[in-house]
Amino acid sequence: MQILVTGGAGFIGSHTVLALLEAGHSVISIDNFSNSKPEALRRVAKLAGLGEAVEGAGAKILDWPGKLAVFRGDAGNEQDLSAAFAHGKVDAAIHFAGLKAVGESVQIPMKYYEVNLGTTFALVRVMDRLGVRNLAFSSSATVYGNPDSLPIVEDFPLRTASPYGRTKLFIEDILCDLAVAGAKQNKPWKIALLRYFNPVGAHESGRIGEDPNGIPNNLFPFLTQVVVGRLKELSVFGNDYPTADGTAVRDYIHVVDLADGHVKAVEAMAKADSWTGAEAFNLATGNGNSVLDVIKNFEAATGKKVPYKIAPRRAGDVTACYASPAKAKRMLGWEGKRDMAAMCVDSWRWQQQNPQGYGAS
Repeated sequence: MQILVTGGAGFIGSHTVLALLEAGHSVISIDNFSNSKPEALRRVAKLAGLGEAVEGAGAKILDWPGKLAVFRGDAGNEQDLSAAFAHGKVDAAIHFAGLKAVGESVQIPMKYYEVNLGTTFALVRVMDRLGVRNLAFSSSATVYGNPDSLPIVEDFPLRTASPYGRTKLFIEDILCDLAVAGAKQNKPWKIALLRYFNPVGAHESGRIGEDPNGIPNNLFPFLTQVVVGRLKELSVFGNDYPTADGTAVRDYIHVVDLADGHVKAVEAMAKADSWTGAEAFNLATGNGNSVLDVIKNFEAATGKKVPYKIAPRRAGDVTACYASPAKAKRMLGWEGKRDMAAMCVDSWRWQQQNPQGYGAS
């Protein structure tokens, strides 16, 4: 199959592009590189054994003919998207493009609504016009808000504590309505709402990993940048939560496992009897780790000391969040395989080999 990926140069996007290539699929990536770099996809191509790129033309900046094409463009712009789709027959799309920081979304909510909803509207309009109606959407555990019980399953009530989470929940509702309308109009959609939890780690080669612009918003890149010397100390946001050690609990999942979940989803959609309409899936491990648990695991796995301080809670953060992945195992044949030790070791290997991220390339 040929898969179009929005946001393909990002942290999860780049690992998913590699997983798709390794599974024998071809990929068209479109990214505006506002929080990513083309170098990530150059490295993906080398890891996939594609060799050197052919010089692209216009918006197509990199091309490995028949395997991977990289377009510079805005996923919220239908003209840019149409140019990417015109590269060749597309069988399905994976939608990553969007803003993703919970805390930042509280400060600039309108930007999050504009970007996250706008990219989705543009994408589904182009897809519908071209008759491409298999879509995997990058949703989030934030749609569950502060759950009443744990582990979370897909039929839990949906609510959210941040503008970022609301954009994900709104988009899920929009895509579900789209699927219902499509069925009535004999234009059936297959949509996977992939609710993943806290992606961490890096490819085991150390060649691709998480490289956020500016100060990281997520725990692992902040932690590794502290240990490598780019930042002074880690801030642990809140130690007064009603948890065993007072710090927030999350379900951390290795990014390579997460990427495999996207491959499994688009492959399942390609089967005529897989499903119709929109289906939600938790991509998670089912295990909860507190922030202090992560620090202890990182120190044990790498032998490195993590300097940290306790800071006030962040707006929009919930107490604890971990999920059952049983539905994804049953319907997609997917489950997370890598443990916390692998997450820590692979994150540290990436940061050691790339102390300035892709910027030093």
